[in-house]
Amino acid sequence: MENLLLLVHRIPYPPNKGDKIRSYHLLRHLAARYRVHLGTFVDSPDDWQYVEKVRDWCTSSHIAKLDPKLARLRSLGALLSGRALSFDYYRDAGMQDWVARTMSEHKIDRVVVFSSPMAQYAMPYAHARRVIDFCDVDSDKWRMYADQKPWPMSWLYRREARTLLDYEREVARACDSALFATEPEAQLFRELAPESDAKIGHFNNGVDTDYFSPAHACASPFAVGERVVVFTGAMDYWPNVDAVEWFTSDIFPRLRERLPALRFYIVGARPTPAVQALGRQPGVVVTGTVPDVRPYLAHAAVSVAPLRVARGIQNKVLEAMAMALPVVVTSDALEGVKAEPGADLLLADGAEAFAAAVLQVLGEDNPGLRNRARERVEQYYSWPSNLANIEASLECN
Repeated sequence: MENLLLLVHRIPYPPNKGDKIRSYHLLRHLAARYRVHLGTFVDSPDDWQYVEKVRDWCTSSHIAKLDPKLARLRSLGALLSGRALSFDYYRDAGMQDWVARTMSEHKIDRVVVFSSPMAQYAMPYAHARRVIDFCDVDSDKWRMYADQKPWPMSWLYRREARTLLDYEREVARACDSALFATEPEAQLFRELAPESDAKIGHFNNGVDTDYFSPAHACASPFAVGERVVVFTGAMDYWPNVDAVEWFTSDIFPRLRERLPALRFYIVGARPTPAVQALGRQPGVVVTGTVPDVRPYLAHAAVSVAPLRVARGIQNKVLEAMAMALPVVVTSDALEGVKAEPGADLLLADGAEAFAAAVLQVLGEDNPGLRNRARERVEQYYSWPSNLANIEASLECN
């Protein structure tokens, strides 16, 4: 087996955590085919429990502590230069030294980078075949945030969009292959970085359909007789926060007029104060971290993804579909998901239309919708087949 360096911005575990699903499967796939040397960060105290598990899959590893508050302060130094804040947020001398030693001692000539800020550690090694999984066009995400924020944050986010795009283009030019999580993301980057067109591709996320399966017998987390609309996701992620705030203020009251006993469960780790405050509204429950999201999906009546700002593919949508749960999405949440509106899920934009779609699901048994959702995920979202693109990129001459 050949040696390979894998650089990931956050420790790729646990496998059922939305923002780590892709990196977890990437690590497991590569570890079965290469001797993996992993460089990554831990930015949450809860994640230290996973370190030994991850190390067991690797030939060597460097797992560095990253304090988000200190990293944010450190990143402000980039304002005095032309660098992106994201670049400085992940700057670490210890990681840089470990990469240099590992590249030399193990004579590594294959490098996989997960997310653009980690590319800074691979840039000096032009002799190696370097593949970057950008996942999403992060620079465009910052542009979208800027459009939603007042000054001065709008100015800061537009600066980040501009400087990060410059860096993304530099990385794409230097690497041998630049991959994204969806074809629309890849096409957007082709338009933003036409000089790297021939290197740009994508591989879809996958779903563990054995884990996310309606066949599992899960005890209900809800009170007896509750009818539940559920939203799942990391609740310190601004697009998710915006989505549940909009749903709670503009959509859920319309539903409660028709169904006064309906409940809206917001399920996800690290809810911000704004999200926690939603739990004080009638019918709204904010769970915080849960040990397993599947019971909430198994016993809900419908899953909603009312995102107004989104990039890439939404794991929350795929997981609900895999559980054969009817899903209602906005156009932003549907982007990148291979699903047919009206057959595999329901699509609605605007508060009135979204509420009507949810009521439609609540008023029907939906066996056809449930079965087709599950079948669609089984058809298009297999991790082994999708990850084959990484191998092809690494072994291409």
